[in-house]
Amino acid sequence: MLKIENLHATVGTREILKGLTLSVNAGEVHAIMGPNGAGKSTLAHVLAGREGYEVTSGSVTFDGKELLELAPYERAAAGLFLGFQYPVEIPGVSNLLFLRTAMNAQRKLRGEGEISGAEFMKRVREESAVLGLDMEMLKRGVNVGFSGGEKKRNEAFQLGMLAPKFALLDETDSGLDIDALRIVSEGINRFRSPERAVLLITHYQRLLDHVRPDFVHVLAGGRIVKSGGPELAHALEAEGYEGIAA
Repeated sequence: MLKIENLHATVGTREILKGLTLSVNAGEVHAIMGPNGAGKSTLAHVLAGREGYEVTSGSVTFDGKELLELAPYERAAAGLFLGFQYPVEIPGVSNLLFLRTAMNAQRKLRGEGEISGAEFMKRVREESAVLGLDMEMLKRGVNVGFSGGEKKRNEAFQLGMLAPKFALLDETDSGLDIDALRIVSEGINRFRSPERAVLLITHYQRLLDHVRPDFVHVLAGGRIVKSGGPELAHALEAEGYEGIAA
């Protein structure tokens, strides 16, 4: 589904990604771990098409398409979802309006009709129940007044509503207490299916105790330096990055 080959990328004059190669197939969950400054969030921003991140060489294909040739909104319509490390607030735009507008914009680009009000609210009730979000919260501005945990739960709600092909989650466990981590993890696990894929970027093993990955990769110095199964995350927790990446 996602194939990254020898990807090099810079931010300003600094090269951050230095030949990163990674393949993620449908039905798989991959986790990327690594020290601060290794390039984890840069990878997420490059894949999402954020301004200021320049790809200097390499290629990325997503579901058979040249991802780097697509605008950010086209990547979203093609089925790529980015979960932010720090979800932003959007005052004056309710969560429900934001989501319905986003869903219909994506459907239009795919040549599909708009979702009906009844079907939209049916999905809202189903997804919000899983994540413990009440209707009053969903009527508020996007993430306005939300705690850190509520913002991440709201993002997991967006993931369930938009139902993309590929979820790219950048430190979605950041700032979560034990209960919020469990709830958000349940949302991610509910999203898993043979037709979808997930790439988790995280610092800590604790998320992977709830969302068990098929593969774990160590990103250091702008490239993948080691890959393995879930046991690799436990080794990182015990030994640190220096011993594993050496």
